[in-house]
Amino acid sequence: MSRLPPMIALSYFEVASRTKSFAKAAQELNVTPAAISHQIKALEAYLGVELFVRHHRRVSLTPAARAALPELHEGFKTLQQAVDNIRLFSEERSVVTVCAEPLFATKWIVPRLHRFYARCPEAEVRLQASLHTVDKCRNSDFEGSQLKRAGIDVSVRLGYGDYKDLAPQRLMTLDLVPMGTAELAASLKSTESLGKQTLLWDSTLSRFKDSCGWHEWFLQQASEHTGSLRELRFGNGLLTLEAALSGQGLLLGSKALLQAELAAEKLQVVIDHPMHCDQAYYVVSAGPNNERDIARQFREWLLDEAGSPDA
Repeated sequence: MSRLPPMIALSYFEVASRTKSFAKAAQELNVTPAAISHQIKALEAYLGVELFVRHHRRVSLTPAARAALPELHEGFKTLQQAVDNIRLFSEERSVVTVCAEPLFATKWIVPRLHRFYARCPEAEVRLQASLHTVDKCRNSDFEGSQLKRAGIDVSVRLGYGDYKDLAPQRLMTLDLVPMGTAELAASLKSTESLGKQTLLWDSTLSRFKDSCGWHEWFLQQASEHTGSLRELRFGNGLLTLEAALSGQGLLLGSKALLQAELAAEKLQVVIDHPMHCDQAYYVVSAGPNNERDIARQFREWLLDEAGSPDA
């Protein structure tokens, strides 16, 4: 064991060699590409051999890296299984780690958590909010192994639900309608009047190859305003919501996610013409063979809260 290089460097190498990209490895590990490059260089110096050939925007494996990769990949799988077996008997067997898109985590999961604790009083939910749960395109390369590496038991992903080795279950469709404060909504009665307002734009939705934003909503209404929209862009749905609540403009929001704001009349639907998006919220977990009991209970609770197993 004393001859082994640092484990973090080996893990970064394994991901980078599997993805053949420092940028993709950084995204999977939730670090910067510079951190990946630094660890790879340190590993190459330790071993005294080059592992990657650096090209302009990609990397390729050297013969030494290709020779080591199968055993290294299998070794990490074995190591992960050993850690999972320990977790089964650890004091944290009632802990479930959940990750979701920030708006969904904050506005849908958190207000309902007390009902899960009523069902499972011994549970401890560790909820994370991350934009890494948003799939940019169809045929996602997201895999169950990535859940394991990140220590995630259950993930709610916003995307298309087409994963290689997972069995996604749809929680909620994504249907968006124009919303604003009561004061702002009172002066807007037509599609044309909306086109003259400041339109708040959640950049999370622009990550999709099949975009679902203001431009698409106005096209659905057969409006002529598609080329002259005044938009303010924000990095995630929570920032967009805060801007709307402070009266800075209109947002395209989900009535299912923003129930509390609508019920308290902090927001109003301006024109109730929903735009149905191709994307939806899906719940995924490690699968029946690797899923801990507490993770299964949380996944089933999410589906119950959504109303039906596939709605």
